[in-house]
Amino acid sequence: MDASIQQPSAERRPRRPRPKVVSLTDRAAERVREILTKAERPYAGLRVGVKNGGCAGQEYVLAYADGPEPLDEVVEDKGVTIYVEPKSILFLIGSEIDYEVDKLATRFVFRNPNETDACGCGESVTIAPADPEAHSG
Repeated sequence: MDASIQQPSAERRPRRPRPKVVSLTDRAAERVREILTKAERPYAGLRVGVKNGGCAGQEYVLAYADGPEPLDEVVEDKGVTIYVEPKSILFLIGSEIDYEVDKLATRFVFRNPNETDACGCGESVTIAPADPEAHSG
């Protein structure tokens, strides 16, 4: 072996932290903590995902979570544990979840940079999978 060829160092650089798949606004985090506190039994956090449905093709899903499922992305944000379904990760990268209150409704709202369309009723969306390289840092 040629001694002039540099071998990779045994020491590895620390990995740079990955961006969070989803984040919560202060108002959304406060509301999720309130809902989890008042739930009929203790839950570990909030499960977030995307499912096929609605007139635009996809719908956001929020549910209580007992803990992570295999391959879930676990996000800790503002005192809330969020479990993101693995099949939904590329659809949700960069999303912010907010909680809005107006005269006629209160609801969680997703601000998703990957959304390409939404139906008129506001219940379903069209989401293109994110390019993971675009979010690497």
